[in-house]
Amino acid sequence: MPPVFKRVLIKLSGEALAGEQGFGVQPARIHAIAGELQQVQELGVQVAIVVGGGNFFRGVAEQARDMDRVSADHMGMLATVLNAIALQDALEKRGVYTRVMSAIEMNQVAEPFIRRRAMRHLEKGRFVIFAAGTGSPYFSTDTAASLRAMEIKADVIMKATKVDGIYDADPVLVKDAKMFDQISYLDFLKRGLKVMDATAISLCRENNLPIIIFNLNRAGNIRRVLTGEKVGSLVSA
Repeated sequence: MPPVFKRVLIKLSGEALAGEQGFGVQPARIHAIAGELQQVQELGVQVAIVVGGGNFFRGVAEQARDMDRVSADHMGMLATVLNAIALQDALEKRGVYTRVMSAIEMNQVAEPFIRRRAMRHLEKGRFVIFAAGTGSPYFSTDTAASLRAMEIKADVIMKATKVDGIYDADPVLVKDAKMFDQISYLDFLKRGLKVMDATAISLCRENNLPIIIFNLNRAGNIRRVLTGEKVGSLVSA
């Protein structure tokens, strides 16, 4: 089936790359994700990726409790760069041309984020991985995903998680939690749902950018979302 989107931004959590080991990057897991993403390239879809850093360091976690928030957030941003380089390596081993663009300048490691250059990479069929979040503390990588999606004029944000979609309660803790096939931005914010932070949702709401939240652990789900199958939960107006 042909894809229903031309340009997408995929948000990957750092934990997705850690697999079952819970910390760092698990080679088997990152290569499996790279394989799924390679299928997307075969569809001819332009792909940008924002990757989190929670598998190494999270600015709001217990390990950062006694730290200054700005210092902790900067460490979190650097963790996302580690993940971006690991993902770039896994993709390029499969012949997928990839560029890492960082919101914090580190010219020996990654290109600086320049919007027009990012769009040119996408037009040439390269994957672009946005690292270091927004480059500013106090903003999550979810917010960075919303911001970058807006800047590159993506058709949709695809947020990959470890559950099937958005539930009214934590499905791990509550057995009969109800999943939403579709939910409005406003309803999402009113319910205080935690699957994506409020700043990111508000930004998407203002710019009418849809978000699809789906399970990354089910093989083939990225491709299914792109070809228009009913997968996960849609957040829209």
